[in-house]
Amino acid sequence: MDIKQRIEDLRRELHKHNDLYYIESNPEISDIEFDKMMRELQDLENSYPEYYDATSPTLRVGSDISNSFTQQMHRYPMLSLSNTYTINEVKDFLDRASNLLKEPFKVCAELKYDGTSISLTYIDGKLSSAVTRGDGEKGDVVTANVRTIRTVPLVLKGDYPEDFEIRGEILLPWKEFDRLNKEREEQEEPLFANPRNAASGTLKLQNSKIVAARKLEAILYYMLGADLPSDSHYENLQKAASWGFNVSKYTKLCNGIEDIEEFINYWDTERKNLPVATDGIVLKVDSLRQQVKLGYTAKSPRWAIAYKFQAERAESELLSVSFQVGRTGIITPVANLQPVQLSGTVVKRASLYNEDAINAMDLHIGDVCYVEKGGEIIPKIVGIALGERNERLGAKVSFITKCPVCNTPLVKYEGEVAYYCPNANGCAPQIKGRIEHFIARRAMNIDGVGPETVDSFFANSVIETYADLYKLDVDKIVSCPRIKSEDLSDNEPQNQDELNDDQDFGGLFAVKQTKKPSRRFTELVASKIVKSIEKSKTVPFERVLFALGIRFVGETVAKKIAKHFKNIDSVISASFDELIEVEDVGERIAKSIIEFFTDNRNISMIDELKSAGVKMRVEEEAQLEIASDILKGASIVISGTFEHHSRDEYKAMIETNGGKNVSSISSKTDFILAGDNMGPSKLEKAKKLGIKIISENEFLDMIKI
Repeated sequence: MDIKQRIEDLRRELHKHNDLYYIESNPEISDIEFDKMMRELQDLENSYPEYYDATSPTLRVGSDISNSFTQQMHRYPMLSLSNTYTINEVKDFLDRASNLLKEPFKVCAELKYDGTSISLTYIDGKLSSAVTRGDGEKGDVVTANVRTIRTVPLVLKGDYPEDFEIRGEILLPWKEFDRLNKEREEQEEPLFANPRNAASGTLKLQNSKIVAARKLEAILYYMLGADLPSDSHYENLQKAASWGFNVSKYTKLCNGIEDIEEFINYWDTERKNLPVATDGIVLKVDSLRQQVKLGYTAKSPRWAIAYKFQAERAESELLSVSFQVGRTGIITPVANLQPVQLSGTVVKRASLYNEDAINAMDLHIGDVCYVEKGGEIIPKIVGIALGERNERLGAKVSFITKCPVCNTPLVKYEGEVAYYCPNANGCAPQIKGRIEHFIARRAMNIDGVGPETVDSFFANSVIETYADLYKLDVDKIVSCPRIKSEDLSDNEPQNQDELNDDQDFGGLFAVKQTKKPSRRFTELVASKIVKSIEKSKTVPFERVLFALGIRFVGETVAKKIAKHFKNIDSVISASFDELIEVEDVGERIAKSIIEFFTDNRNISMIDELKSAGVKMRVEEEAQLEIASDILKGASIVISGTFEHHSRDEYKAMIETNGGKNVSSISSKTDFILAGDNMGPSKLEKAKKLGIKIISENEFLDMIKI
């Protein structure tokens, strides 16, 4: 037997049957026959490793090998879509497109699947890379995990282009979501809030074997490349389906608003019968030529828009109200409800926002509440069924006056509706919340230290602040009992990495667990934690500043402050007037920064972080080295997409050659560096003001690169 030929034959047959089963829903062989072929291939590959192939169907089962994710720039930026909520707004979108195109156009209507975005690149018919959306410019490379998803073809069939990119959503079907949460509940682990979060979290797991077991699916919806089969987006999707991609079957070409409205009305009801989560409709101008002509705004394409369905509503009785403390001290009232099914999940708790919202509804225990999911994710109470009130109505809900954890009197700051616990350094949920914020991926990115671990360390006095993380060693961690009794208590914040900087839902969707016998951390786990903490010392100063948890100082503001002041000592000593000179730093942020650094306990933590080796200044090598003064004093706007370098690289070139990057065109703009697909409005404004437009090649010649 020719071993190599047999391996290739088995791979080809298994790819074919995988496609028939998962894409076409028309299997030709039984599961037993499929498994028998898979086992034979696995045995042969183990015996003959020289015939390894990254696209082998055996890789669908995943691997136990842990690989940290690298980041990769997107060839084409992954922008988000503008949202609309009414038919009139859809009409406005069509009118804008019509006015810009000045020619007839068709619209492709598609379901908006609620998953996590992915970009797949295929070269010579094989999956080359899979990258998450990330920040739109670059994302995490998750190819090993995506290879385990059965609805992602590893090898294509038919007349596919040599090199192209296809984008879509990674989803966890409702059936798998329920199975996974049931499994987690039995194992006394925190439940996932919704399928989108579960899919996103699964895709970022370090163990692709676990990813394979989660049974994710992929639905692809947009193709990019230099050699696509058609100018029609719709026809390209049909072609993609013939190559083996799982493309939505519910896509329709529309000729006008009547067709679109019919599509929206049908799916507003019918989507509830789908096996996966959806939250709207996506409308795209079908012609790729017309898409290029319409171009982009700074954040989204002008040729596409998302119509969001109205949130699903349910009724449920209010059983009680609890009050939770977030990392910034904000007190969040939470309604505890009679469990009710809503948008595919059982809702037991919902946000009540603040005292004003409670008083406006005249809320009483026993009221029948209208519950919706904001964005189909976060449950909220939007009203009361006053007609259903009866003699069983309980007491009026009143806002508390003292912290539910540390009993400190609450305060309300001028101009704000929220109440705060001011005991920042003595209130356990705030302390633990700040530690969780500090270790988050967007901050210090310390792996292996989640809410459970923080709970264990804090409860056993192993750490009292985030600065104490840098005093940990393997022996100290191994000796610490591992708490599993209450993974996230009622008064602890949910992972802040998933929330906006100034939002704080205080663990609204955490699940209280039943007590388990305590156990200890293994040496392997402890060693990984220590290594990750050590690695965090390389995190740049701007992220350290964000990680400190200064109220109102988000990622963007932290970056601008770091760039302006260069080091922590300058930030600490900065006056109010000096702070508000920084772009985006207003009175509220400046006061918050000054308040943070006038607290000696915070200064002590900064000193400890310094001693540990955490970066507290912009590194000299990270600062731009001046190459020339060719562009000295020039204000330059960058617009469009480029062939030779990324936008960030061109921004760096402008700065290193003495120029200044500006975001908007004005009479003070010296010239525009324009790539492909320059926005029509920018082009029109540039012509109106007589601003010079320079191509990519002209710019490179100008700076002699």
